[in-house]
Amino acid sequence: MIGRLRSLVLDCPDARELAEFYRQLIGGQVERPEARWAVGEGSAVLRGERGPVLTFQSVADHRPPVWGAPEQQFHLDVRVEDLGAANEAVLALGAVPLDGGSDDAAWRVYADPAGHPFRLVRF
Repeated sequence: MIGRLRSLVLDCPDARELAEFYRQLIGGQVERPEARWAVGEGSAVLRGERGPVLTFQSVADHRPPVWGAPEQQFHLDVRVEDLGAANEAVLALGAVPLDGGSDDAAWRVYADPAGHPFRLVRF
């Protein structure tokens, strides 16, 4: 092993705003950067009880990925019990549907307020 995964970093126009979106989506606590996590001014860190640490970094001229485009590198999967209820909740937070899927689909695709794709996945 060469190293350990420290966190997933998402570039965005407003780090605090996007951290708050994901706090409401997956829980956890948004904290001010500290020496071992700081990536500079304009960053925010979301720590949950389990799972990876998410770091958000404000960047000028942020260009969001395009769902399904060859240059899209990754997306986040969020497990939910009730896909319909979760759909309504993320829309209320400002998520944008990218692929609503059918009522019997196992997942639905959205963009967060900065345009990063994520899926709600029924378990």
